[in-house]
Amino acid sequence: MKEKGFNDRLSASVKAKQEMAAKFLKRPAEDDPAILERQAARAAVNAAREIRTAEREAKRLEDAKIAAEAAVLAEIAAKERAAQDEVAAAERVLEEEKLELERKAARDARYAARKARK
Repeated sequence: MKEKGFNDRLSASVKAKQEMAAKFLKRPAEDDPAILERQAARAAVNAAREIRTAEREAKRLEDAKIAAEAAVLAEIAAKERAAQDEVAAAERVLEEEKLELERKAARDARYAARKARK
């Protein structure tokens, strides 16, 4: 068996590098069916992605709308509770004033009765 010399190894290396470069530089034509199929698949994936993105955005907007409506309803309920509390407080004040007037009338009646006895 003959051993390869330096020039043989050098030429084999150059040849291997050229073959690898040719392999990577070789490009299929634009109308190649495999290329067209990959482009179609990529376009389908992009379209599906855009549809899912639009659906997520629509759901987010719907959730935001529902949240806004809930906030408005909560604010209305809070205002109604505040109004009811205010009415109840006013009724308590009126009831206390009425009781105070009744106590004063009873006290005045006792005072008048005591004066009448003397």
